[in-house]
Amino acid sequence: MPSYEQLSELLDPVTTVLLTVECQQGVVGPDSALPELAREARSSGALAHVARLVAAAHETGVQVIHAIAERRPDGRGANRNARLFRAAERLPVQQLSGTTAVRVAPPIEVADEDFVVRRLHGLSPIQGTDVDALLRNLGCRTLIVTGVSANVAIPNAVFDAVNRGYTVVVPGDAIAGVPSDYTPAMIRNTLALVATVATTDEVLACLKRSRRAG
Repeated sequence: MPSYEQLSELLDPVTTVLLTVECQQGVVGPDSALPELAREARSSGALAHVARLVAAAHETGVQVIHAIAERRPDGRGANRNARLFRAAERLPVQQLSGTTAVRVAPPIEVADEDFVVRRLHGLSPIQGTDVDALLRNLGCRTLIVTGVSANVAIPNAVFDAVNRGYTVVVPGDAIAGVPSDYTPAMIRNTLALVATVATTDEVLACLKRSRRAG
């Protein structure tokens, strides 16, 4: 774990952006297309931690971006080149544009100043979306990555951000995947090699100190 001073240096509210990944009702909500992942996101406390981080970001002036995965009702433009995509087409809940499934899930609150970035293709919330351009225009240097899943979208987001020159902070208790023991293994053996891993409480302490200092 980083020291308080090291983490505080990374989390300057002016140059920090908080990214929530696929924290949408059709993924982590009660009527999820992926009930096992939804249960893990809630029972582990990850979704609640994301909500706490978003609330703190709103209070401290840290920009929030919500990355949403969706598809058109006709499926045009969507990938079919992996088993994951083909399986998703057969799920009883579809992440269709304009439906409740692609709304950000409670208890996360979306503020007027937040960006909601939607993608119709691929595995990454950054590659091929508006996120990178927004981060650069916002003067982002540190990206806090939260959400689901530790199996696919979260490592994609972390790698893409690092490859583009951003410093990444991952609150390890604010991401979730399945099975439950996979997430800590992914953090320890993969994400910790390229990102700064902390806890939600550690990130919140730094953001609150920055607010007091400001």
